[in-house]
Amino acid sequence: MKYYPIFLDIKEKECLIVGAGPVGIRKAVTLEKCGAKVKIISDRFSAGPDDLQKTAICFVRKKYEKKDVKGMFLVFAATNNWQLNQQIKKDASELDILCNIADAPDNSDFLLPSIVEKGNLIMAVSTSGSSPAMAKKIRQDLECQFGTEYAKLLQLMENIRKRFLSSENNPDENKVIFYTLIEKGLLELIKTNDEIKINAVLREVLGKGFIYQDLVSLRSDE
Repeated sequence: MKYYPIFLDIKEKECLIVGAGPVGIRKAVTLEKCGAKVKIISDRFSAGPDDLQKTAICFVRKKYEKKDVKGMFLVFAATNNWQLNQQIKKDASELDILCNIADAPDNSDFLLPSIVEKGNLIMAVSTSGSSPAMAKKIRQDLECQFGTEYAKLLQLMENIRKRFLSSENNPDENKVIFYTLIEKGLLELIKTNDEIKINAVLREVLGKGFIYQDLVSLRSDE
Protein backbone atom coordinates (compact mmCIF):
# COMPACT_ATOMS: atom_id res chain seq x y z
CA MET A 1 0.00 0.00 0.00
CA LYS A 2 1.61 3.22 -1.19
CA TYR A 3 -0.60 5.71 0.64
CA TYR A 4 -1.82 5.76 4.22
CA PRO A 5 -5.61 6.27 4.24
CA ILE A 6 -6.82 8.75 6.83
CA PHE A 7 -9.84 10.90 7.62
CA LEU A 8 -8.53 14.27 8.77
CA ASP A 9 -10.21 16.81 11.05
CA ILE A 10 -9.53 20.18 9.39
CA LYS A 11 -12.06 22.27 11.30
CA GLU A 12 -10.69 25.81 11.79
CA LYS A 13 -7.44 24.82 10.05
CA GLU A 14 -5.85 27.27 7.61
CA CYS A 15 -5.76 25.83 4.08
CA LEU A 16 -4.33 27.54 1.02
CA ILE A 17 -5.24 26.97 -2.61
CA VAL A 18 -3.13 28.60 -5.29
CA GLY A 19 -5.10 28.77 -8.51
CA ALA A 20 -8.76 29.69 -8.98
CA GLY A 21 -9.77 27.59 -11.95
CA PRO A 22 -12.59 25.02 -11.74
CA VAL A 23 -10.33 22.51 -9.96
CA GLY A 24 -9.20 25.02 -7.34
CA ILE A 25 -12.75 26.23 -6.73
CA ARG A 26 -14.02 22.66 -6.24
CA LYS A 27 -11.28 21.96 -3.72
CA ALA A 28 -12.05 25.19 -1.87
CA VAL A 29 -15.76 24.41 -1.58
CA THR A 30 -15.09 20.91 -0.25
CA LEU A 31 -12.52 22.15 2.25
CA GLU A 32 -14.89 24.81 3.59
CA LYS A 33 -17.69 22.26 3.84
CA CYS A 34 -15.40 20.31 6.18
CA GLY A 35 -14.87 23.37 8.38
CA ALA A 36 -11.51 24.64 7.13
CA LYS A 37 -10.55 28.29 6.86
CA VAL A 38 -9.89 28.53 3.14
CA LYS A 39 -7.86 31.08 1.21
CA ILE A 40 -7.53 31.13 -2.55
CA ILE A 41 -4.71 33.07 -4.16
CA SER A 42 -4.72 33.79 -7.87
CA ASP A 43 -4.03 36.68 -10.21
CA ARG A 44 -7.23 35.75 -12.05
CA PHE A 45 -10.41 33.88 -11.22
CA SER A 46 -12.52 31.69 -13.49
CA ALA A 47 -15.29 32.03 -10.90
CA GLY A 48 -15.21 35.36 -9.13
CA PRO A 49 -15.86 35.95 -5.44
CA ASP A 50 -19.43 37.01 -6.27
CA ASP A 51 -20.17 33.45 -7.38
CA LEU A 52 -19.45 32.12 -3.88
CA GLN A 53 -20.98 34.86 -1.74
CA LYS A 54 -22.56 32.36 0.66
CA THR A 55 -19.17 30.94 1.60
CA ALA A 56 -16.49 32.25 3.93
CA ILE A 57 -13.74 31.49 1.41
CA CYS A 58 -11.16 34.26 1.26
CA PHE A 59 -10.24 35.35 -2.27
CA VAL A 60 -6.95 37.20 -2.76
CA ARG A 61 -6.19 38.49 -6.25
CA LYS A 62 -2.41 38.52 -6.50
CA LYS A 63 0.56 36.53 -7.71
CA TYR A 64 1.81 33.73 -5.50
CA GLU A 65 4.74 34.42 -3.15
CA LYS A 66 6.68 31.99 -0.99
CA LYS A 67 5.47 33.70 2.19
CA ASP A 68 1.88 32.73 1.32
CA VAL A 69 2.34 29.13 2.49
CA LYS A 70 3.64 30.10 5.92
CA GLY A 71 1.35 28.98 8.74
CA MET A 72 -0.86 26.84 6.53
CA PHE A 73 -2.09 23.41 7.57
CA LEU A 74 -2.52 22.15 4.00
CA VAL A 75 -1.51 23.64 0.65
CA PHE A 76 -3.01 22.89 -2.76
CA ALA A 77 -1.20 23.86 -5.96
CA ALA A 78 -3.94 24.09 -8.57
CA THR A 79 -2.56 26.43 -11.21
CA ASN A 80 -2.12 25.61 -14.90
CA ASN A 81 1.58 26.43 -14.61
CA TRP A 82 3.64 23.26 -14.01
CA GLN A 83 6.74 25.14 -12.83
CA LEU A 84 4.73 27.28 -10.42
CA ASN A 85 3.04 24.21 -8.96
CA GLN A 86 6.45 22.64 -8.38
CA GLN A 87 7.68 25.80 -6.69
CA ILE A 88 4.65 25.87 -4.39
CA LYS A 89 5.33 22.24 -3.46
CA LYS A 90 8.99 23.03 -2.77
CA ASP A 91 8.09 26.04 -0.60
CA ALA A 92 5.59 24.00 1.40
CA SER A 93 8.03 21.10 1.89
CA GLU A 94 10.68 23.44 3.28
CA LEU A 95 8.19 24.38 6.01
CA ASP A 96 7.05 20.77 6.58
CA ILE A 97 3.60 21.54 5.18
CA LEU A 98 1.78 18.87 3.19
CA CYS A 99 1.00 19.84 -0.39
CA ASN A 100 -1.24 18.41 -3.08
CA ILE A 101 -0.55 19.22 -6.72
CA ALA A 102 -3.53 18.98 -9.04
CA ASP A 103 -3.08 16.22 -11.65
CA ALA A 104 0.38 15.30 -10.32
CA PRO A 105 -0.08 12.45 -7.81
CA ASP A 106 3.54 11.32 -7.98
CA ASN A 107 4.72 14.74 -6.82
CA SER A 108 2.07 15.22 -4.13
CA ASP A 109 2.30 14.50 -0.42
CA PHE A 110 -1.29 13.26 -0.41
CA LEU A 111 -4.09 12.45 -2.84
CA LEU A 112 -7.74 13.44 -2.80
CA PRO A 113 -10.03 10.41 -3.19
CA SER A 114 -13.37 10.21 -4.92
CA ILE A 115 -15.97 10.59 -2.18
CA VAL A 116 -19.38 9.07 -1.58
CA GLU A 117 -21.29 10.85 1.19
CA LYS A 118 -24.51 9.63 2.76
CA GLY A 119 -24.92 11.67 5.93
CA ASN A 120 -22.30 10.46 8.40
CA LEU A 121 -21.32 7.62 6.07
CA ILE A 122 -18.32 8.73 4.03
CA MET A 123 -16.62 6.36 1.63
CA ALA A 124 -13.36 7.37 -0.01
CA VAL A 125 -12.15 5.67 -3.18
CA SER A 126 -8.57 5.86 -4.40
CA THR A 127 -6.61 4.07 -7.10
CA SER A 128 -3.33 5.50 -5.75
CA GLY A 129 -3.31 7.91 -8.65
CA SER A 130 -3.18 5.18 -11.29
CA SER A 131 -6.65 5.77 -12.74
CA PRO A 132 -8.87 8.68 -11.62
CA ALA A 133 -11.42 7.50 -14.21
CA MET A 134 -11.71 4.12 -12.47
CA ALA A 135 -12.03 5.81 -9.08
CA LYS A 136 -14.89 7.88 -10.49
CA LYS A 137 -16.58 4.74 -11.88
CA ILE A 138 -16.33 2.97 -8.52
CA ARG A 139 -17.71 6.05 -6.77
CA GLN A 140 -20.70 6.09 -9.12
CA ASP A 141 -21.32 2.40 -8.43
CA LEU A 142 -21.22 3.02 -4.68
CA GLU A 143 -23.60 5.98 -5.03
CA CYS A 144 -26.16 3.58 -6.50
CA GLN A 145 -25.49 0.82 -3.96
CA PHE A 146 -25.69 2.91 -0.78
CA GLY A 147 -28.91 4.89 -0.41
CA THR A 148 -30.23 7.47 2.05
CA GLU A 149 -31.24 4.68 4.44
CA TYR A 150 -27.61 4.52 5.59
CA ALA A 151 -27.66 8.19 6.55
CA LYS A 152 -30.88 7.70 8.53
CA LEU A 153 -29.55 4.58 10.28
CA LEU A 154 -26.35 6.35 11.31
CA GLN A 155 -28.30 9.35 12.58
CA LEU A 156 -30.49 6.99 14.61
CA MET A 157 -27.46 5.14 16.01
CA GLU A 158 -25.65 8.37 16.84
CA ASN A 159 -28.54 9.78 18.86
CA ILE A 160 -29.08 6.47 20.67
CA ARG A 161 -25.35 6.39 21.46
CA LYS A 162 -25.51 9.91 22.90
CA ARG A 163 -28.29 8.85 25.25
CA PHE A 164 -26.26 5.88 26.38
CA LEU A 165 -23.14 7.99 26.96
CA SER A 166 -25.11 10.27 29.26
CA SER A 167 -26.23 7.25 31.30
CA GLU A 168 -24.25 4.76 33.36
CA ASN A 169 -24.63 1.87 30.93
CA ASN A 170 -21.77 -0.60 30.71
CA PRO A 171 -19.76 0.07 27.49
CA ASP A 172 -19.49 -3.65 26.72
CA GLU A 173 -23.25 -4.03 27.08
CA ASN A 174 -23.74 -1.05 24.77
CA LYS A 175 -21.70 -2.77 22.03
CA VAL A 176 -23.93 -5.84 22.24
CA ILE A 177 -27.03 -3.64 21.99
CA PHE A 178 -25.82 -1.87 18.84
CA TYR A 179 -24.86 -5.14 17.15
CA THR A 180 -28.30 -6.50 18.04
CA LEU A 181 -30.02 -3.49 16.49
CA ILE A 182 -28.17 -4.05 13.23
CA GLU A 183 -28.83 -7.80 13.27
CA LYS A 184 -32.55 -7.11 13.76
CA GLY A 185 -32.62 -5.67 10.23
CA LEU A 186 -33.03 -1.98 11.03
CA LEU A 187 -31.33 -0.97 7.78
CA GLU A 188 -33.84 -2.88 5.65
CA LEU A 189 -36.76 -1.55 7.71
CA ILE A 190 -35.55 2.02 7.28
CA LYS A 191 -35.11 1.46 3.55
CA THR A 192 -38.78 0.39 3.27
CA ASN A 193 -39.84 3.14 5.71
CA ASP A 194 -41.62 0.64 7.97
CA GLU A 195 -41.78 2.86 11.04
CA ILE A 196 -44.10 0.53 12.96
CA LYS A 197 -41.61 -2.36 12.81
CA ILE A 198 -38.68 -0.01 13.47
CA ASN A 199 -40.27 1.19 16.69
CA ALA A 200 -41.09 -2.41 17.63
CA VAL A 201 -37.39 -3.31 17.29
CA LEU A 202 -36.31 -0.27 19.30
CA ARG A 203 -38.78 -1.10 22.05
CA GLU A 204 -37.71 -4.76 22.10
CA VAL A 205 -33.97 -4.01 22.31
CA LEU A 206 -33.87 -0.66 24.13
CA GLY A 207 -37.14 -0.49 26.06
CA LYS A 208 -39.60 2.37 26.20
CA GLY A 209 -38.71 5.95 25.32
CA PHE A 210 -36.84 5.34 22.07
CA ILE A 211 -39.01 6.53 19.19
CA TYR A 212 -37.64 6.40 15.65
CA GLN A 213 -39.37 9.55 14.43
CA ASP A 214 -37.98 11.57 17.35
CA LEU A 215 -34.46 10.18 17.11
CA VAL A 216 -33.97 10.79 13.39
CA SER A 217 -35.36 14.33 13.66
CA LEU A 218 -32.67 15.33 16.15
CA ARG A 219 -29.69 17.21 14.72
CA SER A 220 -26.32 15.51 15.31
CA ASP A 221 -25.11 18.50 17.37
CA GLU A 222 -28.00 18.38 19.83
